[in-house]
Amino acid sequence: MHREHHNDDLLIYCTEGQAYLSVEDEPCVVRAGDLLLLPAGAAHRYTAAPENPWTIHWVHYAGPLAADFRQHMGFSDDIRKRHLGRQARLLVDFNGLLSVRQTGFRTPGLVHVANRLRQLLAAIPLSADAQPHAQQLDLETIHSFMREHLDERLSLAQLADLAGLSAAHFATRYRALTGVSPIQHFLHLKVEQACQIMDTTELSFTQISARLGYDDNYYFSRLFKKVMGQSPTDYRHTSRH
Repeated sequence: MHREHHNDDLLIYCTEGQAYLSVEDEPCVVRAGDLLLLPAGAAHRYTAAPENPWTIHWVHYAGPLAADFRQHMGFSDDIRKRHLGRQARLLVDFNGLLSVRQTGFRTPGLVHVANRLRQLLAAIPLSADAQPHAQQLDLETIHSFMREHLDERLSLAQLADLAGLSAAHFATRYRALTGVSPIQHFLHLKVEQACQIMDTTELSFTQISARLGYDDNYYFSRLFKKVMGQSPTDYRHTSRH
């Protein structure tokens, strides 16, 4: 990527690999855990390292408070890069911006995502302060990530990667803190969401299953009964009488 002129700030969070960056002809190497701020007007170029390409989350933004947020996050003309390490909360905040896709990019959704962006930018100093404690398991962030992805089939490896741990180590620590496995808790959240949809809509259980990432509604029905102790049909009948 090569930009001589651009009209917005670009925030990039590198989670894996590395890349080679030049901002105003000053080169540097970007590695996993680095957060970059490329301000509006700063000519830059970057390329992924061929032997170890980076994985990134990014957002372009502009507005009258952009310069204030730049300073708030600890960036300046001399500081373009900060090392935050693996920050699960920051990943959740970046993923939360993608929720605008589900709103059809209508005005209420854009207002909502603009406020989520403000939340992300405002929390950067907290993420930086939390870096020495990164090995602590942040259940609130993990559960927020689960709730953001109820329409998917998350794997243990994905959740462990969010926490920056191996799958086995993550599962052990999670169970020690909660008494259940992470996948079991994720299933409970899905069932809870299914109950809420059945309580408030006329959608069929097949439609609800599809919303929650299950093409096979019979399979999800069995999981539902295992958690709730009754079938979806019995639940819907009971909840409305």
